[in-house]
Amino acid sequence: MENNNNLRFRKIPRQPLSLPKLEPLLDGNLEQWPHLNQLVQCYGTEWVKDVNKYGHYETTRPDTFQTQIFEGPDTDTETEFRLASARSASLDEDVASVSGTPFTDSGSPKHFGLPPLPAYEPAFDWESERSMIFGQRTPESPAASSSSGLKISVRVLSLAFQSGLVEPFYGSISLYNQERKEKLSEDFYFHISPTEMQDAKPSSDNRGVFYLDAPSASVCLLIQLEKTATEEGGVTTSVYSRKEPVHLTEREKQKLQVWSRIMPYRESFAWAVVPLFDNNITTNTGEPASPSSPLAPSMTASSSHDGVFEPMAKITSDGKQGSSGGSSVVVEISNLNKVKENYSEESIQDPKRKVHKPVKGVLRLEIEKHRNGHGDVEDLSENGSIRNESLDLTDRLGDLALMKCPSSGSGGPHNSGSKWNTEDVPRNLTSSSANVDNCYYAFDFCSTTRNEPFLHLFHCLYVYPVAVTLSRKRNPFIRVELRKDDTDVRKQPLEAIYPREHGVSLQKWAHTQVAVGARTASYHDEIKVSLPATWTPSHHLLFTFFHVDLQTKLEAPRPVVIGYASLPLSTYIHSRSDISLPVMRELVPHYLQETTKERLDYLEDGKSIFKLRLRLCSSLYPTNERVRDFCLEYDRHTLRTSPPWGSELLQAINSLKHVDSTALLQFLYPILNMLLHLIGNGGETLQVAAFRAMVDILTRVQQVSFDDADRNRFLVTYVDYSFDDFGGNQPPVYPGLSTVWGSLARSKAKGYRVGPVYDDVLSMAWFFLELIVKSMALEQARLFDHNLPSGEDVPPMQLKESVFRCIMQLFDCLLTEVHERCKKGLSLAKRLNSSLAFFCYDLLYIIEPCQVYELVSLYMDKFSGVCQSILHECKLTFLQIISDHDLFVEMPGRDPSDRNYLSSILIQELFLSLDHDELPLRAKGARILVILLCKHEFDARYQKAEDKLYIAQLYFPFVGQILDEMPVFYNLNATEKREVLIGVLQIVRNLDDTSLVKAWQQSIARTRLYFKLMEECLILFEHKKAADSILGGNNSRGPVSEGTGSPKYSERLSPAINNYLSEASRQEVRLEGTPDNGYLWQRVNSQLASPSQPYSLREALAQAQSSRIGASAQALRESLHPILRQKLELWEENVSATVSLQVLEITEKFSSMAASHNIATDYGKLDCITTILTSFFSRNQSLAFWKAFFPIFNRIFDLHGATLMARENDRFLKQIAFHLLRLAVYRNDSVRKRAVIGLQILVKSSLYFMQTARLRALLTITLSELMSDVQVTHMKSDNTLEESGEARRLQLSLSEMADEAKSVTLLRECGLPDDTLLVIPEKFTENRWSWTQVKHLSDSLVLALDASLGHALLGSVMAMDRYAAAESFYKLGMAFAPVPDLHIMWLLHLCDAHQEMQSWAEAAQCAVAVAGVIMQALVARNDGVWSKDHVSALRKICPMVSGEFTTEASAAEVEGYGASKLTVDSAVKYLQLANKLFSQAELYHFCASICELVIPVYKSRKAYGQLAKCHTLLTNIYESILDQESNPIPFIDATYYRVGFYGEKFGKLDRKEYVYREPRDVRLGDIMEKLSHIYESRMDSNHILHIIPDSRQVKAEELQAGACYLQITAVDAVMEDEDLGSRRERIFSLSTGSVRARVFDRFLFDTPFTKNGKTQGGLEDQWKRRTVLQTEGSFPALVNRLLVTKSESLEFSPVENAIGMIETRTTALRNELEEPRSSDGDHLPRLQSLQRILQGSVAVQVNSGVLSVCTAFLSGEPATRLRSQELQQLIAALLEFMAVCKRAIRVHFRLIGEEDQEFHTQLVNGFQSLTAELSHYIPAILSEL
Repeated sequence: MENNNNLRFRKIPRQPLSLPKLEPLLDGNLEQWPHLNQLVQCYGTEWVKDVNKYGHYETTRPDTFQTQIFEGPDTDTETEFRLASARSASLDEDVASVSGTPFTDSGSPKHFGLPPLPAYEPAFDWESERSMIFGQRTPESPAASSSSGLKISVRVLSLAFQSGLVEPFYGSISLYNQERKEKLSEDFYFHISPTEMQDAKPSSDNRGVFYLDAPSASVCLLIQLEKTATEEGGVTTSVYSRKEPVHLTEREKQKLQVWSRIMPYRESFAWAVVPLFDNNITTNTGEPASPSSPLAPSMTASSSHDGVFEPMAKITSDGKQGSSGGSSVVVEISNLNKVKENYSEESIQDPKRKVHKPVKGVLRLEIEKHRNGHGDVEDLSENGSIRNESLDLTDRLGDLALMKCPSSGSGGPHNSGSKWNTEDVPRNLTSSSANVDNCYYAFDFCSTTRNEPFLHLFHCLYVYPVAVTLSRKRNPFIRVELRKDDTDVRKQPLEAIYPREHGVSLQKWAHTQVAVGARTASYHDEIKVSLPATWTPSHHLLFTFFHVDLQTKLEAPRPVVIGYASLPLSTYIHSRSDISLPVMRELVPHYLQETTKERLDYLEDGKSIFKLRLRLCSSLYPTNERVRDFCLEYDRHTLRTSPPWGSELLQAINSLKHVDSTALLQFLYPILNMLLHLIGNGGETLQVAAFRAMVDILTRVQQVSFDDADRNRFLVTYVDYSFDDFGGNQPPVYPGLSTVWGSLARSKAKGYRVGPVYDDVLSMAWFFLELIVKSMALEQARLFDHNLPSGEDVPPMQLKESVFRCIMQLFDCLLTEVHERCKKGLSLAKRLNSSLAFFCYDLLYIIEPCQVYELVSLYMDKFSGVCQSILHECKLTFLQIISDHDLFVEMPGRDPSDRNYLSSILIQELFLSLDHDELPLRAKGARILVILLCKHEFDARYQKAEDKLYIAQLYFPFVGQILDEMPVFYNLNATEKREVLIGVLQIVRNLDDTSLVKAWQQSIARTRLYFKLMEECLILFEHKKAADSILGGNNSRGPVSEGTGSPKYSERLSPAINNYLSEASRQEVRLEGTPDNGYLWQRVNSQLASPSQPYSLREALAQAQSSRIGASAQALRESLHPILRQKLELWEENVSATVSLQVLEITEKFSSMAASHNIATDYGKLDCITTILTSFFSRNQSLAFWKAFFPIFNRIFDLHGATLMARENDRFLKQIAFHLLRLAVYRNDSVRKRAVIGLQILVKSSLYFMQTARLRALLTITLSELMSDVQVTHMKSDNTLEESGEARRLQLSLSEMADEAKSVTLLRECGLPDDTLLVIPEKFTENRWSWTQVKHLSDSLVLALDASLGHALLGSVMAMDRYAAAESFYKLGMAFAPVPDLHIMWLLHLCDAHQEMQSWAEAAQCAVAVAGVIMQALVARNDGVWSKDHVSALRKICPMVSGEFTTEASAAEVEGYGASKLTVDSAVKYLQLANKLFSQAELYHFCASICELVIPVYKSRKAYGQLAKCHTLLTNIYESILDQESNPIPFIDATYYRVGFYGEKFGKLDRKEYVYREPRDVRLGDIMEKLSHIYESRMDSNHILHIIPDSRQVKAEELQAGACYLQITAVDAVMEDEDLGSRRERIFSLSTGSVRARVFDRFLFDTPFTKNGKTQGGLEDQWKRRTVLQTEGSFPALVNRLLVTKSESLEFSPVENAIGMIETRTTALRNELEEPRSSDGDHLPRLQSLQRILQGSVAVQVNSGVLSVCTAFLSGEPATRLRSQELQQLIAALLEFMAVCKRAIRVHFRLIGEEDQEFHTQLVNGFQSLTAELSHYIPAILSEL
């Protein structure tokens, strides 16, 4: 009601088509003709339009979208955008971004982001949403012409002749249909006066405007030119048509000019037909069909006139279209035909008769076409600036602008060669806008035959004299006049003839043209006569025939009367055919009367020689007799001149049924007015009759709706515009109407027969209801019109009790009908339901709201509760319509204090809809909720915070209902859930904190459900990029997955997206690069117009929507046009971002409320906060969200650190830690740095609220979980792996976490205060933040990361290089030591790997290590069975078992990790596994130690069976040890090799030496082959692998650069107590094997060398280097190779070597001889070993060993070089050796049997010959032996 001056109604002037005022004839007193009064009122008064009827909504535009940045682990879109915008900004400053300008309002300070609803419904359009409601009323404009109307305006620009224009020319233009040979409009007149210029301008600047229903090829402009009647003997008209050029002399020119001044009469001169449209016309009235046409579709000349004229015209479509889409063209008409003899219509049709000579001249016209859409009346009248007379209702303002600006064509004749010739018409809006009055609206004759109501008053007669046939040639012309009676011949005629000039008053008479020298004179004049309102039989037209001489004698020529003819109006007025009249010679009084006629003298023997036609155009005078009867009876009834019972009137009313539809429609409005008048104040009988007649008429009118609309256009226009109480001149109709209708309804209810009329009333109910409402509203407006202070609304009207009761009954009755018919599924019921809703809607503006409440509550009672789907749908429609009302929020209940009755009902019903079994209803309910909230949100009147709060409080109960009935919510599908959730978020956003707290105060469970809803928001609005899962596992390098990565919107585009995309496809696409999306367009362009993707976005959208059946969401998305897909993503991103920020805002409120303990939640776990935080982290969030999130995260941990860090929340902490680490991998710095801060916040909380060790365990666990998800390596081009960016970024983040220097800048960048980490939480006094602890934590994590990385990098090599694999498992085991579970896990992996390689000892060590971890934990827990001594016993087997007893293990218990696995049983299990593996490795002495650790367990459990087994096992073990020791062949458990790596390609191994422990059967050749195989595969073409063949010391600098070298040497393990300085050779078999001798960490090997540079020399030059290696750890270890940490070497001279060699053999023999044997029978093994040693010492073939020593050192020169001491030692050694040999041979003789005799003989011979040889060097030997 906020309309100007509180006027509810707006007066809309109607625009008469420049119609005359009906004075003087109509000004007569109309009181005696009530029906005329009604008609004149109906046409003459202004329309009244109810401003409120169709709703009133001013919308605020939602903010445009910003590009939201969603980062994946491997993207940095933020930086790309920044660079792109920097780039484009430097190119172009003012390109706007496609995806939306930055937000105008970032939400008020208390909000984090923008409201979610505008983001969800960015294209909310109130109009279109309303139009979706079933039965929605649409406004019509009261357009006069039919919908596809065209308007054509014509202006004469100039006329030029070859011979020059000297005299004035006159002309007329009209529309003409050539096919039907009929005129379509009245004439538009113009005249052109001569000037001295060649190209004359018309004297008046007039423009004729013509109307046309539809373009058609047969429609043309008929142009007729006339000039002053030619002077006899003067210059003839032939000068204008000669072929050769003619030049008039000055004298001729003067003569013509003088004559034209004195001669008032004119003759016809020439004519032309201009077709307006081409033949190939289509029904499309809009777009041009051919470029050559002046008016679309086209107007070419030759189509219908091939024979006669040369191409007729040259034309242009002016370059620029005008603002209205009218196209203005200039036409040059050169096919003017000279009138040779009087032409008739036939000759126009058939130009082949060659009657007409062409005139050498050109007429230039400007023709313009306007689309005549249904203009909205309001646009015009509200503008105010436009003058009424000139306005044509059917046009929009734009068209007016065009009509106002006649274009001035450019002068000069044109070359006539081309058919149409284009020329620019300059538009000159300002100067010509005054000329709007100069339009002449030619009356459209079709308007009298159309099936449309008359809207204007017109009442005139067109007279067309056709021909007069005389007996001799004359120059006749005719004068026409209208007379009232025939009594007085001299009496002046009525002033009733319209003049030809514009703006002159009505004339008494008019003249036709002169037909020069004609026997049969033809005329082409149109004379327009204004008729009286009613006429008597004596009203008649009088024609006077004159002859005029066409030469000047002394004075101007004077006409002479030839005769008269008369035509009574009442007789001929309806005639459409030709009328022939006789011509009287003279007039006598009473010439009309039959008696007089007989006496008169007639020309031509009384033949009817005068032929004429008439055309009546009147909206006052019904041509239909029954309508006339009704009017007559209405007058008699109204004036009380008929008998009071009015039976004639009843008859007339009843006979209206039979009126044909055209007449009925034309006089529809006045007839309805009269019937309503009768219903309003007639008696009961009349009322009923009038009502029934009205129903009948309405039903007929409704049936002729061309568009099958539910509300016929004419009826809507009637109610909306025409219906009026004419300022209270007529009593209001609503009481009568409701009474008569109510009584009908009651009769029906009582079961009387009411006939078919009842159904008709129902289908037309909308019309009556709207009439009732408008009638009330008019009364209300009138009552309060005068005494209302300005600025106040009109107060509501209190209906009279009787009327209101009547309306209630009526409403009730209609409701019952809706109810009954709905069940039968009749569509009428749904329409009726909508009508009732609109009825209540309208009443809310007019009457007391509590009265409307009565009606609404009646409705709700009828439809209460859960009902059939169709009824429920009706109920929803009803509520939707009412809630469209401005005041619906305020609609009170029965009790005035109940202010929001309607809204509470609405909330209830929406909730019921969501719970309905019918799926469409659920969707509808959800949709209505969104639309209602949108209406409030975008309503310009509700933008203040308090308004928004009021609405939020109003709708908040809806949230409560959902929380009470969550299953209802869970049963909805995704789209509906989204709609509901958006609603919930929007309501909560605008809610104040106190209301919100109430929702959280009810119960813990309810608060939990509330956060369940919030979680659903995050799930349903999460923006998943098409190709990324929530983790980097499937990031940009991975393939696009259909599964989780497919987009989140369901198969059907949800309504919100549909609206948004339709809106987007309407906007034209700009393809320039724009700052935000510059890079996007290049991608898109190539596809824009591909055949499968139509260019038009609307087509594209329609195609995507129609093809959606059965397609997956992915496919649907793919099928979208790329630009739409980009729009869709933009939409999704924004919705997702706003929703997340909104939920964050709510969480923040909740967290601060929880701190003050005034809400109901589980304070032990704070599960609401933990679940929602986890939910935030686990979804893909926008950058904007992360920026807002961390300050809140910090605040939450400050407030609730103690609870959140408690053990109950382990799982939560683990997830948070996991996600923080995940974010720390992101490429985008903004996200990554925030993750670092997040980690620091966690550490800070842990320093106060839990042991740091536990946090370390937590982070280590999550890091290990993350490693399996993040892609830490990627393939290089050469197929090797390298660490990925993710891994590097994670390392960076972990180190930044402990970087004190960067800390403050980091905090600032992330929007947190500098002292965030130093703030001391409540209840604490000292600051516990310590950078050293953080550093320690960070280092331990980096270590774990490196180990995982190393492991991952091995990837492809793992299977091949088992050593490296084992080592990486080992490193992982060590790195994850803080978490026993992970520690054990990796050790067991390692154990498995060893078992596969059959490295049993190493596998066993792993099992021991695992048992050690468990034992330590148990001992630390004081778990009774084992003590520290047991652990140290275990350490002897596996030195890796550490001795520190910390509480770490127990601290590391994190949910899912820890205590459960650390039990005695599991320790025993692993000890047994170790036992089994050690036995496989035959290292029995270890098995014994292990068994001794198991025994205490069984003892404590009194498991005697197990103890028995254990001891049996021990017995077996000790026996096995005995066997090993008694074996003559010493037991070797493994072989050892020293391997050196040299070469860059080895990476970390370069220049390092390792000792490998290999199974005992692996020889040097095997390991060489094995290692070359492993490492050759890693070499590329530039690197070759060499093996260094000897064991000399390698100098890396001297090796060839780029090559790779392996040096492999067999080494021996060194016993614990061995003398490494001894020069003896080491023969392992000599060592007495002892139990503890199996753990080695030192190794040696001997390398012979010479000092003289020869590669090999004799024994005298052969030096020996002994190298001793110390390894890192001892064998058997957890791995197969250990790094050499220390290497020392000793050198032995050649003679020491020789002595050592001999001593070694001596010792071996002596050991063999002295070995104690258990019994004599055991001599066989002894014999064998003795034989072996003797054979190597004295056999003839090998005695070179001892001999060569003698030759080397005792012959000649070397002997002199030896020191005497050395010489003595050598000789002593040799002597001792020979002595032992002699003893051995004797023992051998005792042991052998028969078969070895021969061997013994050989030994004796060998010994003797050796003795003989040696005696040469040592003579003393003979005496010794």
